[in-house]
Amino acid sequence: MNDVIDADRLVGLVKDLIRLDSSNPPGGESEVARHLAGVMEDLGARVELISAGDGRDSVVATVAGKDPTRTLAVNGHIDVVPVTGQTWTRDPFTPEVRGDRLYGRGACDMKGGIGAAIEAIRALRDHDSLPSTNVAFHLVADEETGGIFGTQWLMDRGHLAADACLVPEPTGLHVGVAERGALFARITVHGRGGHGSVPDSGVSAVAGAARVVDALHLRDFGVEHPLLGRTTCNVGKISGGAAPNVIAESCVIEVDRRLLPGASRDSAVKELLDVVESLDPPVDIDAEAIVFVEASEIDRAHPVVEWIDQIARSVRTDSEIVGSMLGSDARFYRNALSIPTVLLGPGDIAQAHTADEWVSLTDLTDAAHIYLRAFQSFR
Repeated sequence: MNDVIDADRLVGLVKDLIRLDSSNPPGGESEVARHLAGVMEDLGARVELISAGDGRDSVVATVAGKDPTRTLAVNGHIDVVPVTGQTWTRDPFTPEVRGDRLYGRGACDMKGGIGAAIEAIRALRDHDSLPSTNVAFHLVADEETGGIFGTQWLMDRGHLAADACLVPEPTGLHVGVAERGALFARITVHGRGGHGSVPDSGVSAVAGAARVVDALHLRDFGVEHPLLGRTTCNVGKISGGAAPNVIAESCVIEVDRRLLPGASRDSAVKELLDVVESLDPPVDIDAEAIVFVEASEIDRAHPVVEWIDQIARSVRTDSEIVGSMLGSDARFYRNALSIPTVLLGPGDIAQAHTADEWVSLTDLTDAAHIYLRAFQSFR
C-alpha cells in the first residue's frame, strides 16, 4: 500500500483546515473541530466533540483496529498563532500552492501534520483495511497558549488513554524524543522615589532593573542535555518609571527561561532568585511565575522510538533522532500519563509562526506514508 496516498486529497484537506481561522488568542477552535469531527465520522470513527466552553472545542475520534485492546494516539493541535503584527505577502487564510510549497497559517504548525495523519486512515479505508490497533485522534484546542483548554482538559477528564502517542508537530520528519520546557517569570524591582534632579536622593528601580537584566539575559545556568543543549534566558519585556524627572519607584521585567527535563516550577524560579540575590549591592525584587511548561523526554532506546525511527528511515533515509528547543503537548502524555510519545511531522519549525508560513508538499506526502506504515504496524 505504499503508493495509495492521494496527494491531491491530502492537500485539499489541509487547505480546508487553513481556511478556518483558529487563531489563539482568542482561540475559537470550534469551527475547525466541527469540520474534523465530520471528516472522522465519514471515516467510520467513533467521535466525541468535547467543549471547554467559549468555542474551545476538541475532538476525540477513535478508528477501530484489528486489535481493539491496544491504542495508538495521534495528538494534533487545531489552534494556530495569530497573524497580527506580521507582514504577509498573501492572505494567510487563503491557502495557495506554489511549486512544492503550500502556504497559509497553520500549513506547517500543524494542520499539515493533522491532514497527513488523516490521509493515512483514508488510504486504509480505500482498501477496506483496518489499522493494526485502534487509532485515537486527539485533535485539541489551546496548544499554543499552554493546553489548559485542550490536551490538559481532555487529560483531566480521562480522554487520553493510549499505549503510545504520535504528535505530528513539524520536525522535518525527524523523530523528536526530547523538548525543552519554559518558565515565563515576572520580576518586579522596587525602588524609593524622589526628584529626578537629585537622582542619588532615592533608589531607582529602573537602574536596579538594568542590573537584573544584565545578570539574567543570556545567563548560562550550567546544565546541558545531549539533544537539547543548554538552558537559555531571555529578558523580553521591561516597563517602569513614571516620568523622566521622577526617580522610579517600580520597574517590571519579564523573562523567558527555557528549561531541561527534570526542572520544576519552584526550582526554575529559585535559580532566577539566586542570581538576583547574589548582586552586590542588593536589588529589592519580587518574582512570580506567569507560565510554566514542563520539559519532557522519552528514552531514545525505548521500543516505541526504535519502531517509529525504523519506519521514518524507510521513507526518508535522512531521518534522525532529535530534540526540540520548543515545547509541545507531548509533555502531558510523557510526564503525567507515562505514555511513550514521539514527535514526527512534516515541515520545519523555522517556518512555524512566521509570515508566509508554508509546508513542503513532499513532506506532507512522505509524512502520510510514514503514518500509514505506523498505523499498519503498531503492536
